[in-house]
Amino acid sequence: MDMTSLILLILAALGIISSNTPITIAMIVLLLLRVLHLQQLFPWLEKNGLTLGIVILTIGVMTPLASGKMSLQTIGESFLNWKSLLAIVIGMLVAYLGGRGASLMAANPTIVAGLLIGTVLGVAFFKGVPVGPLIAAGILSLIIGRV
Repeated sequence: MDMTSLILLILAALGIISSNTPITIAMIVLLLLRVLHLQQLFPWLEKNGLTLGIVILTIGVMTPLASGKMSLQTIGESFLNWKSLLAIVIGMLVAYLGGRGASLMAANPTIVAGLLIGTVLGVAFFKGVPVGPLIAAGILSLIIGRV
């Protein structure tokens, strides 16, 4: 077994241990692509994978609106409550940090491994939720001053 496959296998195991299904599935898919000799897909995934993931995430977040579970009245009331207004501001900040994080990850691929391992460890040891790599990269970009 080559070193890259071993690392992917270890990360998949960490995903299983930490109950981090997205990490586990991602590592298994990447391992399968390697085993099935479909490495020609890697450049496409590198270029489009993040955008595809964000589209799927956005669909999941917007489904309550599309299904009618979230009414126009509920959305309008968001602008009348200080907690909802604060949520809007924080949502904007997180989106900004995610954008900075995506740019940093694209410009510095070596950072991705650290962010991934940090996210897996955060889920495993601090009962976190595995949504943090983009935001973590955004915060890191503010600290190290790079975009």
